[in-house]
Amino acid sequence: MPAAGAVEMIHASSLILDDLPCMDNDSLRRGKPSNHIVFGESTSLLAVQALAALAQKMVSTSLEVPSKRVVQAVKEMVGAIERLVVGQAADLAGEGMSYEKDEGLIYLEFIHDHKTTPLVQVSAVLGSIMGGGSDEETERLRSYGKCIGLMYQVVDDVLDANKSSEELGKTAGKDLMSRKLTYPKVMGVEKARKYAEMLNKEAQKQLQGFDLAPLSSLADFIVNRQN
Repeated sequence: MPAAGAVEMIHASSLILDDLPCMDNDSLRRGKPSNHIVFGESTSLLAVQALAALAQKMVSTSLEVPSKRVVQAVKEMVGAIERLVVGQAADLAGEGMSYEKDEGLIYLEFIHDHKTTPLVQVSAVLGSIMGGGSDEETERLRSYGKCIGLMYQVVDDVLDANKSSEELGKTAGKDLMSRKLTYPKVMGVEKARKYAEMLNKEAQKQLQGFDLAPLSSLADFIVNRQN
């Protein structure tokens, strides 16, 4: 289905952007040199723009789906990109800042409800929209996406603090070096792990009544992943 390929394009563009020196300044992605290290910053920025445009083109030219659903899908994708930009800006603004514990958690949740969850949510939601799901089904899948998006970030923060670069396929300890807000920093490693487990339970709850075993397995995989 075009929706899956389109979301992957947006995801790839977000990773290229995230790794740039003016953002998180990371030279390693999935065990290989980051895009800007290989092709340069200018080409990387152009690739980000091209991938975002091609993703929308892919969905908007899907002939087998009613036009009303195509428009709705494109709006979801554009909204996800908008939220991602807001989350990235908040993440950069929060580097090095000091917060009280509760205040820090609220800000951290805001960052990742915008930076991390939108692409996960839109992946789940587009399948429902393009496939003819009801509004109620679409919203339940949106809630599922939010749960596993936050859960992914919680686990990612824990792994960043405890794994090597070789194990992660990206530079370990970057969050600490950048003085970023992270879940282990705000609530401690053990509470962060328990929070991830709670999010998994909520995600599984949102799938009740659906015949979507792969999505259930995906949530379990995310909460238990080691890299």
